[in-house]
Amino acid sequence: MPTVYGASASPFVRKVRVFLAEKEIPYELDPVFPFAADPGFKKLSPLGKIPAFRDGDRTLADSSIICAYVERTHPTPPLYPSDPYEYARALWFEEYADGGLVTVIGAKIFFQRFVAPRFFNRPTDEAMVQKAVEEELPPMHDYLEAELGDREFLVGRTFSIADIGVGTQFVQLRHCGLPVEAKRWPKLAGYLQRIHARPSFQTLIDEERAAFDTAA
Repeated sequence: MPTVYGASASPFVRKVRVFLAEKEIPYELDPVFPFAADPGFKKLSPLGKIPAFRDGDRTLADSSIICAYVERTHPTPPLYPSDPYEYARALWFEEYADGGLVTVIGAKIFFQRFVAPRFFNRPTDEAMVQKAVEEELPPMHDYLEAELGDREFLVGRTFSIADIGVGTQFVQLRHCGLPVEAKRWPKLAGYLQRIHARPSFQTLIDEERAAFDTAA
């Protein structure tokens, strides 16, 4: 049985877990907190980041790499579009989440509101949080609102890695009590409500809320 190494609070660990759930692949979760990982963890993840993944004698690191591998080994149901342009667009939204949304949602909101006080006994920098919420996030929400249009999913007509990548970042906001404002971004808010209601997401959100005592 495959093993995912990482902490539930990580959007990247959640991304892999949602991907595996959509594929209906059983796996084991080995909790690893990157700031306190055993030195041996770097054999699995040379950069020391989570998640890492083991499939028999094969090991991989990085959520995007892991998902790409699982797609090749378990192609059904497909979570990457077959059309070349839609495939590229799906990768773009995954990167938009991994390299864009996370820099604001992860570093400036979730870390400050959730990680710092709970795991490092450090006070939240509320000025940083407010600046991120009021100035940095809105343009990102505007972009996604426009890209969604009247579509159910970000790319094509089916759920894909694009939706997983973007959706997992917004779970962090839910844990911080900062859902997307439906009046200002109705399409994005409705989209996230649908995505997070999928069993693959909802199961993990409920699990995390119980473990971290959050409400969303």
